[in-house]
Amino acid sequence: MKKLKIVILLFLVAISFKNIAQDSIVVDKIVAIVGNKTILYSEIENQRLQFQAQGYTSNNMRCEIFEDQLFQKLLINQAAIDSVEVSEKEVDAELGRRMSYFISQIGSEEKLEEFYKKSIAEIKEDLRIVIEDQLITQRMQSEITGELKVTPSEVRKFFKALPQDSLPYINAEIEMEQIVIHPEIEESEIKAIKSRLEEFKERVNNGSSFSTLAVLYSEDPGSATNGGDLGYLGRGDLVEEFAAAAFNLSEGEISRIVKTDFGYHIIQLMEKKGEKIRCRHILLKPKVSPIKMIQAKNKLDSIKNLILIDTLSFKAAVLKFSQDKNTRANGGLLYNPATGSSKFEISEIDPATYYVIKDLKIGEISKPFESIDDNGKQIYKLVRLKSKTEPHQANLKDDYQRIQEYALQEKQNEFIDEWVSKKVKTTYIKIDEEFRDCAFRFKGWIK
Repeated sequence: MKKLKIVILLFLVAISFKNIAQDSIVVDKIVAIVGNKTILYSEIENQRLQFQAQGYTSNNMRCEIFEDQLFQKLLINQAAIDSVEVSEKEVDAELGRRMSYFISQIGSEEKLEEFYKKSIAEIKEDLRIVIEDQLITQRMQSEITGELKVTPSEVRKFFKALPQDSLPYINAEIEMEQIVIHPEIEESEIKAIKSRLEEFKERVNNGSSFSTLAVLYSEDPGSATNGGDLGYLGRGDLVEEFAAAAFNLSEGEISRIVKTDFGYHIIQLMEKKGEKIRCRHILLKPKVSPIKMIQAKNKLDSIKNLILIDTLSFKAAVLKFSQDKNTRANGGLLYNPATGSSKFEISEIDPATYYVIKDLKIGEISKPFESIDDNGKQIYKLVRLKSKTEPHQANLKDDYQRIQEYALQEKQNEFIDEWVSKKVKTTYIKIDEEFRDCAFRFKGWIK
């Protein structure tokens, strides 16, 4: 099945990292002009080398990359005409997300710097322009196809037209609903946490190293080994409470104690650079006492009993008792962060949850069990198995939503094809002789 064209893969955000071309000398030149946007030979070659480094091969790779660039520049050119923009905050947020991903994959900021032979600040600057272009192209594509929808009859027609041997094979999937209780943190524990942070602050003021204390005591696994250093970040990269405190500091100053969903922090500002700051922090997370954990479990037991004797529906219990803000408003239904769907494959469920629900029948509710939320906090929850499908070939009954998405993708893809065919006729495009023999997907690039 054709998919809507993806302009640049996530892993190609390193487009401007010059070290990927160390073993070859690229004589640069402009190989295409689209509107007032140019494409350099080095951009094509660097992406080709990046693909090869990741194991991708294709007989037509250089031409495919070149057309991706043509398509992207056409979208960016049209975005400028239509005043389609992205904010600096959006770029900062995406930059922070991708940097966090790269660092988590490679192990540390130091390893990332060593790999690219650049500082974190330089890597971010290289990525910023690429990410901004990606976000603009995504938004422009949404502007073009955003109003498109598929009717049930179009979905059925699309499905019937698929060759039987091309129907996707769907792994076993489940849908889950939950009721979450956050065990109460005792006031004595919060006071103890704050007292320790005040002690750390006093020790730094008396000459101790903030960085050393962060290594020894901070409970942020992502920054503790780096002395609490978070690197250069914009406001959009930080939770609101943390950003408000950090951006009001002078260089070298240590903040008051800051509470966020992650715990309690003290922050030291290291450097300000325009709209960016570099800071380090020490995070301490309050611990739940065994008594409070037992109380949370007992409360969920009582809630489950109310549901089982039909005093309360599961949905009503969610609305009345659940303390998870992400699922409380939609009946406790969990959504898969990787797909945006409510369905999870078995491999996508954390082992602790799967162990509890694996033998449940549809509609049954688990026993209360301990888990960890997205912020690393201890919680107790009940899970109700909403649906479960066995491995199978896609069909309209069990997989209507998925097939609907495929049909919409196909319709969007066809609409984009038509849009490009029209735009290339009215947009100035000049292509270097070296690429004029490419077998392009879209027609009309060569005039």
